[in-house]
Amino acid sequence: MDTVERTTAVESITDAEAARDELQAALAGVGITLPSLGLDGPSLAADAPRPLVELGRCAPDVARRLAAALRCTGRER
Repeated sequence: MDTVERTTAVESITDAEAARDELQAALAGVGITLPSLGLDGPSLAADAPRPLVELGRCAPDVARRLAAALRCTGRER
């Protein structure tokens, strides 16, 4: 991997981390925590990583609160 490819890989991972952090903050703003929220390890492992944000698992009550928050947000538009 050359310097340009390495820089692009770092930028894509940094962008994915920022997206994860934005989602985590937005969820926290409506009182929701997804305990497994993070970056998907296998998507980072390639020579040219294409990072994915892993939403992970949550309890049914958290899933319902998330659904309710999304429904409320949808009505505001």
